[in-house]
Amino acid sequence: QVQLREYGGGSVQSGGSLRLSCRVYRDIGGMNCLAWFRRAPGKEREGVASIATFGEETVYADSVKGRFTISQNILSNTLHLQMNTLEPEDTGMYYCALRTGGTQCRPDASTYDHWGQGTQVTVSS
Repeated sequence: QVQLREYGGGSVQSGGSLRLSCRVYRDIGGMNCLAWFRRAPGKEREGVASIATFGEETVYADSVKGRFTISQNILSNTLHLQMNTLEPEDTGMYYCALRTGGTQCRPDASTYDHWGQGTQVTVSS
């Protein structure tokens, strides 16, 4: 089992920004997928964004396009999510996840093998 640990959650007012980070305790170089997911209170888990570790192709949920940016640092085995213009609807527990192998990376939870414990993001109006 690969350990992942998220950092950077917190509380912010609507329109503010937060940057989430996820430390992956293994080498993420090669053909893997990394992604962010979130679960709002009373709602299903939602894929937010994904990135291919090889080639860095990114995919975003429509709800966050233009506001969130996913990125990675291969040297430090770290995944990031820059979240701008936050809205109350962005409130939830945010999880990072790793899928080992593959190049067709999408934020589809069923395809990911390893998960972090989550970090809470709260956006107030």
